Amino acid sequence: MVNRETTLPDIGFTHEDFAALLDKYDYHFNPGDVVAGTVFSLEPRGALIDIGAKTAAYIPIQEMSINRIENPDEVLQSNETREFFILADENEDGQLTLSIRRIEYMRAWERVRQLQTEDATVRSSVFATNRGGALVRIEGLRGFIPGSHISTRATKEDLIGEELPLKFLEVDEERNRLVLSHRRALVERKMNRLEVGEVVIGTVRGIKPYGAFIDIGGVSGLLHISEISHDHIDTPHSVFNVNDDLKVMIIDLDAERGRISLSTKQLEPEPGDMVKNPQLVYDKAEEMAERYRQQMMAQQEGGQGDSDASAEEAASEPEEVTSPA
Repeated sequence: MVNRETTLPDIGFTHEDFAALLDKYDYHFNPGDVVAGTVFSLEPRGALIDIGAKTAAYIPIQEMSINRIENPDEVLQSNETREFFILADENEDGQLTLSIRRIEYMRAWERVRQLQTEDATVRSSVFATNRGGALVRIEGLRGFIPGSHISTRATKEDLIGEELPLKFLEVDEERNRLVLSHRRALVERKMNRLEVGEVVIGTVRGIKPYGAFIDIGGVSGLLHISEISHDHIDTPHSVFNVNDDLKVMIIDLDAERGRISLSTKQLEPEPGDMVKNPQLVYDKAEEMAERYRQQMMAQQEGGQGDSDASAEEAASEPEEVTSPA
């Protein structure tokens, strides 16, 4: 057996060649990309992340969460692999800047848009107030409740820390506007327990030329001037004063707009009683409301009867038979 000594050729593979090969196969990263990375070093105010680039990328602490944090280890653990958003291109040292906050921010807006589409009610605690209203956080995003949409007798200072049910009024990521309504959430919840034709007790909270706003258990309904009495009324002030208590009947519930329409006109035993003797109207309110409900049911049944009659007529007519040519 012959032993043959094999000599490896000198391929001349230098460090420069190796660096060129790395450049050739290195991933190309752009700001806006979402990439997988592994944490390999936690720093006092940030962390170094291996995303497969030549140089470790860096994530500053303010980019680690949509919420305020004090230490990187509140969010990241050594050797943890997760998604990162490339926030900025390479600096002079060839290092990319990463963000988790931006990913959470985009997903939070996506979530609140979905909640708005579903017309969902959310709950959140007030963390601050200002002259215009109150501030809350929804999915980590800062939301604003205008003062006109806060339905509580508590002072603004007392609101801080209070959890409120809320509805979405505006969701605009481009303008960074997230506006919510406490009043609308309460109206919807209240409206779910109310029925057209129901008599409720309310308090006059405001009077306008076109009608009076009545507080019924924490939500506001409108008693339009045309629904006060069968008699002509020049102004609601001639019938009501602010803080007057009265009985009213619900004649319409608009859940989508959060509006409740009220009437005392439909409770009058005789036309004009609301002007001449309102106490008689209140005394007879339930009786008149029952009459109103029966009339409504009769109208609905009449309409259904007409539909049924039409259906019966159509069914009784002989089918048209077409003879083959």
